[in-house]
Amino acid sequence: MPNRTELANAIRVLSMDAVQKANSGHPGMPMGMADIAESLWRHHLKHDPSDPRWPDRDRFVLSNGHGSMLLYSLLHLTGYDLPMSELVAFRQLHSKTPGHPEYGITAGVETTTGPLGQGLANAVGMALGEALLAGEFNRPGHAIVDHHTWVFLGDGCLMEGISHEACSLAGTLKLGKLIAFYDDNGISIDGKVTGWFTDDTPKRFEAYGWQVIPAVDGHDGAAVDRAIAAAKADAGRPTLICCRTVIGKGAPNKQGTADTHGAALGDKEVAATRAALGWTSEPFEIPEDVRAAWDSRARGAVASSSWRERFQAYAGAHPELAAEYTRRMDGRLPSGFEAAAAAAIEAAQGKADAFATRKASQNTLNALAPSLPELVGGSADLMGSVFTDWAGSRVVLPDGNGTLRGNIVNFGVREFAMAAITNGLALHGGFIPETGTFLTFSDYSRNALRMAALMGLRNVFVFTHDSIGLGEDGPTHQSVEQVSSLRLIPNLDVWRPCDGAETAVAWKSALTRTSGPTVFALSRQGLAPQPRTAAQLGEIAKGGYVLADADAGRPAVVLIATGSEVALAMAARALLQAEGIAARVVSMPCTSVFDAQDAAWRAAVLPRNIPRVAIEAGVSDFWRKYVGAADDGRGAVLGLDRFGESAPAGVLFKHFGFTAEAIAGLARSVISAA
Repeated sequence: MPNRTELANAIRVLSMDAVQKANSGHPGMPMGMADIAESLWRHHLKHDPSDPRWPDRDRFVLSNGHGSMLLYSLLHLTGYDLPMSELVAFRQLHSKTPGHPEYGITAGVETTTGPLGQGLANAVGMALGEALLAGEFNRPGHAIVDHHTWVFLGDGCLMEGISHEACSLAGTLKLGKLIAFYDDNGISIDGKVTGWFTDDTPKRFEAYGWQVIPAVDGHDGAAVDRAIAAAKADAGRPTLICCRTVIGKGAPNKQGTADTHGAALGDKEVAATRAALGWTSEPFEIPEDVRAAWDSRARGAVASSSWRERFQAYAGAHPELAAEYTRRMDGRLPSGFEAAAAAAIEAAQGKADAFATRKASQNTLNALAPSLPELVGGSADLMGSVFTDWAGSRVVLPDGNGTLRGNIVNFGVREFAMAAITNGLALHGGFIPETGTFLTFSDYSRNALRMAALMGLRNVFVFTHDSIGLGEDGPTHQSVEQVSSLRLIPNLDVWRPCDGAETAVAWKSALTRTSGPTVFALSRQGLAPQPRTAAQLGEIAKGGYVLADADAGRPAVVLIATGSEVALAMAARALLQAEGIAARVVSMPCTSVFDAQDAAWRAAVLPRNIPRVAIEAGVSDFWRKYVGAADDGRGAVLGLDRFGESAPAGVLFKHFGFTAEAIAGLARSVISAA
């Protein structure tokens, strides 16, 4: 039987060989954390390589995702569907071993990591998901939700500000099943971190309310085992295990230096490392006794089958709860959702009063949330402005027994962490997150939005105060470039609705979309409802549709607008019609959904060879793909290519030329140029 160091050496050798073959990657971290990984994955982690998605598995997150060969080595060695040929193809096109772990590509990878600190925040979300599901579904004698979330992280993760945001909240929420291993090797790409990172990390985490286990020898498996036991024994606090390690351990001439961090060791150092470790096997060959010792399939099958037996007993005692748990973890909406959503859309269309779309959003939540127990809302200290709560919602807090309960998270002023934590919540399963802040502050959370889109997560980001229409708060808060900028992120649907009906449709779209996240850009100011036929009400879901057409015949001009500017386009149409100019108004609440429609629909809404004017209180360049190049007089954009001002909304719209008269003037101009 190989000893523990020899088993850890399998990770070291696989990692350095794969990086060397690719001539690209990060061998130092996998080599430095190999002993910690051996301890966790062989002796503590609850997982089943043959059933990577069973619900009560432990979650493992590699927040320092640049060390991806550590995870790929573990997945291969323990028996996941990751053959050696995929390790040989590390970082190559279409392999299952991309440069950083990617969710949905490789069995056993729980989240996409690489942007440092976000994996740690994802792990907080996963631990939050476990705690909330346990509080909701567990019953005496039936602990069907009972697993840990483990996360590896390094100095870079801790230097990123998101680590403060996420870990502070984790301590406040007392997420006792969250256990993090800090790879304290003192090295980053630029060298020894003492020149730029001198925090007292243990005291920092103690201040957050974490249990901290300091000064653990990360190369002593028994010491790591003891630390893990202590971490699991404290169910009331998350734990940080500070492991002192040597980056690139085993490389005799480069270990402990930045040379091992982000580049292949080189053929000579690889050979020297083999000799120093006493490893005689050829590259990508694992001795049979080492392979047998790592194989976790039998133990994993026992763990997963035992849980399924316990779940069957739970289903016998609590059949309705078991069915609901299964539905939630499968990601299926309740059977009555379609009818409830249709009723909410009809009700929104029937309202005669002007509502801010942020309030229309809450009205929709009030209609849908009671039948959607998987919905978890929250805000970045702006609940009274963004309205992401609903009647009957409850703030997530520990009860008298320390069990977390509720469905609204007060994230505090932590926009970036809020987005990344809810990504983790979505990844965990059983929940659909929806959180809010002001649209301008989407910039704080942008990279987490990008990661949600990259992973294809069902996560709803509610951004309000969407333009100069917020008024007196001025240019620091008035979004100008944000809507167009967010539309540039692939696989992110951005809805900017013009009234309550479009807002309700946006909610239905977001909740039924399982392939990616959705952003709402909602108004602070009241917007009058637009009249629609039943057919038009159904066409909102296509992302762009004809809201009002020419009274007779072919239109002379098409006015395209979103959000609060739709009403201005309708007013401009009335002016043009009074002059005998036939005008069509197209409302386009979601450009990506419209662009995904078939060519026939797009051509029916935006016919060729008819001049077009786009109207949106934001940067103008985005709209050129619909109206034509700036030097083509047959198309125009009324936009805002500068920052706003501090004044009441009505004053600002007039000041910046967002009036029906100005739109009508542009329409006449493009008609003349045609």
